[in-house]
Amino acid sequence: MQAKLAELHGRLSSGGSLDEQMDSAADLVAQLGFDALVYDYSPVPLDHLGELITPSVLKLRQTPGDWQDLWCTEGFYQIDPVQQLAVSSVAAFAWSYVPKGETVLQRLIDHRHAPVVGYLLDAQLACGVTVPLHLPRGGLATLTGLRSQASQRDLDDARANLAGFSLIAHALQEVAYPLLGKEAANRAIRLTPRELECLRWAAEGLTAAQIAERLNRSLATVSLHLTSAMHKLGAKNRVQAVARAVHYRLLDN
Repeated sequence: MQAKLAELHGRLSSGGSLDEQMDSAADLVAQLGFDALVYDYSPVPLDHLGELITPSVLKLRQTPGDWQDLWCTEGFYQIDPVQQLAVSSVAAFAWSYVPKGETVLQRLIDHRHAPVVGYLLDAQLACGVTVPLHLPRGGLATLTGLRSQASQRDLDDARANLAGFSLIAHALQEVAYPLLGKEAANRAIRLTPRELECLRWAAEGLTAAQIAERLNRSLATVSLHLTSAMHKLGAKNRVQAVARAVHYRLLDN
C-alpha cells in the first residue's frame, strides 16, 4: 500500500495547481470506471446551527455544466444526502439513488432530497463512491466519483473499486492541502479587518474601553465594530460573538 501511495503521490504532485492535480486524479479514477469527479473543501463544514456550509473550494470534472451553480448558489449542497452523510462519516462509502440500489443512502433519503435525487437520475450520474477526508483543525474535504450507469452490476463494480478510489483520494488530499489556503476562504461570515481585530482583543478578555485604548480609537468606534461583528455573526452579545468567531475559525492567525 505504501508503494502505491508513493506512486500516486508522485503522479498527482506533478501538477503545480489544484486544477492540474484534479486533471490527474480524473485520469486515475477513469481507469477504475468512474466517469465524473467532484472534489470539495471547507475549513468549517457546519455552521453554528449544525447546517452544511457551502464549500470554499469545489472542483468538477465531467459533470453537467450547471452543477457549480446548483450546488453553490441554489442550495443543492445543503440537501445533498451524500454530503450530509460524509460530514459524519469516517469511512468511504458507495451510494446509489436508484430505488432498488441498497446502499447507506436508502435510510437517509426523503422528500427534502428530491431536487438532488431527480437531478442525478436525469443526468445519469446516480451511482458512485465518496471518500470523506477529515482534516486538521476541523476542515472537511470529500472526493466523489460518479458513474454514468447505475445498475446493480455498476454498483457492485463501484464497491469493488472503493479501496483504490480511497487511495487516490488520500493521495490527492496530501498534495492539495498546501494549496488550499490560496484558494479557500471561509465564506460563511465576512468580517472587516477592524471587526476581526476588535474581536481578537475581546477574545483575550479586554473590554471595549480597553480595546479602544489599545487601538488608539474612540470607545464609540470600537463599540460600533463589535456591534457590527455581533450582527453579522447572529450573536446576542460579545461573548457569543467571540464563540461563533472561534467556531468559524475567523480568529485564526
